[in-house]
Amino acid sequence: MAKILIVTGDAAESLEVLYPYQRLLEEGYEVDIAAPARKRLRFVVHDFEPGYDTYTEKPGYTWPADLAFSEVDPGAYAAVVVPGGRAPEYLRNDPELRKILKSFFDADKPVAQICHGPLLTAAVGSLEGRRVTAYPALELDMQAAGATFRDTAAVVDGRLVSSRAWPDHPMWMREFLKVLRETED
Repeated sequence: MAKILIVTGDAAESLEVLYPYQRLLEEGYEVDIAAPARKRLRFVVHDFEPGYDTYTEKPGYTWPADLAFSEVDPGAYAAVVVPGGRAPEYLRNDPELRKILKSFFDADKPVAQICHGPLLTAAVGSLEGRRVTAYPALELDMQAAGATFRDTAAVVDGRLVSSRAWPDHPMWMREFLKVLRETED
């Protein structure tokens, strides 16, 4: 089976890294996690609590990065997954990661993004003219990047599959797996 790349870093949402990681392994794909450096990453848990106007953040799981961004050969991967959390806020400034993501779009390979992950694809100019969803608070960011925002569980635009947040995992991964299978045929 094909290899899939997950790009992430510290403060990524635990569920948005580990759910697609395990789901893709379950389907038989080989999955690598890349980060700014090979190290044990510290993820977070975002949850919704009564009385808060936004989500709360707590320490989450830790997980090792298989590769540093500088070690990634995008040509070795059939698709990329871009989790959310706070990680995309600082990762969008990483030139190695921007180069990696741009190569997936240039090659028209499948890209799955969720929550705040679209901040990364916006940073490489790959949302212009597309339909996407993201964490609802990013609606204006998505529009500023030239995208049409849809507040729904999953949006498929060509080979780009986006989702709002971890509660939408089943719809997101179902659509992403369809796109992956179509590209394998």
